Amino acid sequence: MRISSRGRGEEGRERITLVPENVDDLWHLSYVLEPGDLVSGDTTRRIQRDDEQMRDTGGEREHLNVTIEVDDVEFARFANRLRVGGVIVSCSREDQLGHHHTLNVEERAEITIEKHFKADQIDRIETAEQAAENPDVAIATVEEGAAYIHTVAQYGTDEYASLTKPTGKGEYARPRSELFDELGSALSHLDVDAIILAGPGFTKNDAMDYFENNFPEVAETIVTTVDTAGVGDRGVHEVLKRGAVDDVQKQTRIAEEANLIDELMENISTGAKAAYGVEQVAEAAEFGAVEHLLLLDSRLRAERQGDGDWDVDVNDIIDSVEQKGGEVTVFSAEFQPGEQLKNLGGIAAVLRYRLQ
Repeated sequence: MRISSRGRGEEGRERITLVPENVDDLWHLSYVLEPGDLVSGDTTRRIQRDDEQMRDTGGEREHLNVTIEVDDVEFARFANRLRVGGVIVSCSREDQLGHHHTLNVEERAEITIEKHFKADQIDRIETAEQAAENPDVAIATVEEGAAYIHTVAQYGTDEYASLTKPTGKGEYARPRSELFDELGSALSHLDVDAIILAGPGFTKNDAMDYFENNFPEVAETIVTTVDTAGVGDRGVHEVLKRGAVDDVQKQTRIAEEANLIDELMENISTGAKAAYGVEQVAEAAEFGAVEHLLLLDSRLRAERQGDGDWDVDVNDIIDSVEQKGGEVTVFSAEFQPGEQLKNLGGIAAVLRYRLQ
């Protein structure tokens, strides 16, 4: 994310002009924008001609600069765009005022947002700005007969490839070199700055030896190897928990989420300092017992937009925690720790002390 300028708008609103530089940034913005916000940007719009001297051809597209009052936001992840719909409140053509329009925000398209930003929303934008300096990372996990590749993004990890080649003994066993060759070939087609190679036992070390001899460009990109008990999603979680990605990236939200959810689950299992569910967490916040508040981004957005079913205002909980010195982390619903938090009601807290 690149922030071009910051200023003040009308009625005490803050104005930020920014440029999303990748899909991660579009995803962040989908959780920042809310109904009632003002968003400005360049767009095209089909204009119906009413000029009696010109034949109506069904409308021609014109380039316009519009400001819309947001009523819906959709992150089209696989189309690499953010769809922001709303009513036009300002436009380079006055005859378009009051019409509904959808801004298709894409990478490297400058937009201006004017709204009453909440603290976590500003933090999200600033974190995305800082993350622009992070290298692109892939995690390859390998064991006998199977290998997986995951790419690391700010909204979670994506499975890029899943490879299976039965190795060892048996009628259908194949040489290990076939699995290593497929893995090396897949990694060579990834455009990343760093690769973390992980897995149980010595298989990953043998894979590394194979890459050095057959895929030297892949071997040069591997920055570290990590011992894990499993592969796939389980192995990736272990890699994140052990901080291997942090060694490559100065900041990564998903590694923080993995550590926080593990701390929470450990506290829950021992009956120690933990609360989950909106009622328990709201009570803990009221008593100043919350050390770290964990919130699921999709649930937070639903509650703020009036689509949730909590009896407590989530903004009151956040304000209470921050006023009493607690920290707040908003989890991605697209990553495993977020799935765990969803199963706990979308809200939980690590406490300073156990509530009786």
